[in-house]
Amino acid sequence: MLSLHGAGVSDGISIGAAFVLSRELPDITPQTLTPENVEQEVERFIGAVKAAREQLLKIREQIPRDAPLEAASFIDTHVLILDDKMISAAPIEIIRKERRNAEWALKIQSDRLSEIFEKMEDAYLRNKQTDVRQVVERVLRNLLRGPDEDDKLDPGEIVVATDLTPADTVVLKHKRIHAFVTTMGGPISHTAILARSLGIPAIVGVHNATRYVRGGEEIIVDGKRGVLIIAPDANTVAEYRKRQRDILRRREELARLRRSRAITLDKQDIVLLANIELPADVKAAIDAHAAGIGLYRTEFLFMNRASPPGEEEQFRAYVRVVRALPNKPVTIRTIDIGADKQVDGAAHSVGRLPVNPALGLRAVRLCLSDPSMFRPQLRAILRASAYGRVRMMIPMLSSQDELFRVLDLVEETKSQLKRQGHKFNPRIPIGGMVEVPATAISADLFAPHLDFFSIGTNDLIQYTLAIDRTDDAVSYLYDPLHPAVLRLISLTIEAGRKARIPVAMCGEMAGDARYTKLLLGLGLREFSMHPATLLMVKRNVRISHAAKLAKLARRALASRDTEAVHELIDYENGDDAA
Repeated sequence: MLSLHGAGVSDGISIGAAFVLSRELPDITPQTLTPENVEQEVERFIGAVKAAREQLLKIREQIPRDAPLEAASFIDTHVLILDDKMISAAPIEIIRKERRNAEWALKIQSDRLSEIFEKMEDAYLRNKQTDVRQVVERVLRNLLRGPDEDDKLDPGEIVVATDLTPADTVVLKHKRIHAFVTTMGGPISHTAILARSLGIPAIVGVHNATRYVRGGEEIIVDGKRGVLIIAPDANTVAEYRKRQRDILRRREELARLRRSRAITLDKQDIVLLANIELPADVKAAIDAHAAGIGLYRTEFLFMNRASPPGEEEQFRAYVRVVRALPNKPVTIRTIDIGADKQVDGAAHSVGRLPVNPALGLRAVRLCLSDPSMFRPQLRAILRASAYGRVRMMIPMLSSQDELFRVLDLVEETKSQLKRQGHKFNPRIPIGGMVEVPATAISADLFAPHLDFFSIGTNDLIQYTLAIDRTDDAVSYLYDPLHPAVLRLISLTIEAGRKARIPVAMCGEMAGDARYTKLLLGLGLREFSMHPATLLMVKRNVRISHAAKLAKLARRALASRDTEAVHELIDYENGDDAA
């Protein structure tokens, strides 16, 4: 029996036979074409792209009818990438100019795109490199005419692979595959998010999984704890079968909570909001009975395109979300891209990449350096505010000067809209994200000028601990329970309390039920998360006594090391967050 560990990205336990999916492509070598063969090679490439598009559209038709809308949106993203000139046209230029074979031309273009993505610091957008690579590999397989091993899969098997695309994930669901494990990937990749949405137990980043697992061998996938057990003994199988039954029982209990209030035992109402990335994601938020949208990531409107979206396009996207949630708050975050997130739709604004993009021109800094990109978004958000409870949120604030400049731009935009006869909410709430340690430490200075705070724990933890959470060499240091992180969270909540403005949390920590009791004890009353995690957090809210948990928070803040905090939280949770 052997245990391997990775990142558990989709809850659940699966026990069954392994199917090791091998999709390694042969080495691509350059070939020089004769002049008369160039156009024939171009046609071959165009045919491979066309075939890839048809494959994706066919897979889209296989998405279960009851699947969240985001399942289709991820396939659509791959179609958009495939249609982008960087993939569909640039290799043709290489074929013609350099007289190279289609496979080599596509590889050269893919390598160029990879260099751009490697310089991105933001974990979510850097994961877009995975999507591009997956689309490229689909086209390459068509060029090489390799066999599709998916057809060999039997229902009930557990797939072990180097990597899987969102399209693969849909196919696996269609074939009733029970779980999957990949050696690559991260918890915020499209494949991971889709696995959660479709309810497929999954673990990613299990290094050497394809090396140690043999086809047909019995394995256990623990998607909650990120554990892969190879050739388990009888006692281990029995233990995990019991856990399977417990999980099923808990899921049935959670389903009954869907319409229940998020209220603590001492009658404190807690606001549970949803994070979304696309207008289509609203359905998942509605299905989870979220109290509104705590984070609408607008940068996705700027991706896979040659120029930024205009005011009207942004306005329509925002209004679509607002109208879907009548009388509920919709928190629209202004664009969070920059030198570390050089997406096509804003590349003209970014310029030269700095040595350390994480500390460079990004988010609000970029917006202030190029108001020509920022103003249309401000106009679109303000106009959308006439249709519902829109809130505007500013990311990456680190100084009061930045905030005052943004507020001045907002007032200027309001004046323009008023002169032009556009309707908007003149008192639209404006909040700031607390992602930089400097902002948390000086939260009391920001609070009087804002209507709310939202703590972005993903970046706050990363910046506080000086680690890249996507770098395997240091990712083990990424810990939400580090005393420094907890103190910064506490400072922010306290500053909000004194200024009488609400404080929310929209990072991954908010959606992890293990931390719900601690956050309640620290005084957090608004949580924003992926819709798939909302019911578990609601369950832990309903079994908690917020006032009594203040003692737990004080003990955690007084702890001198991270291990002690973990032990404290594990003891308090017992089986509640399992």
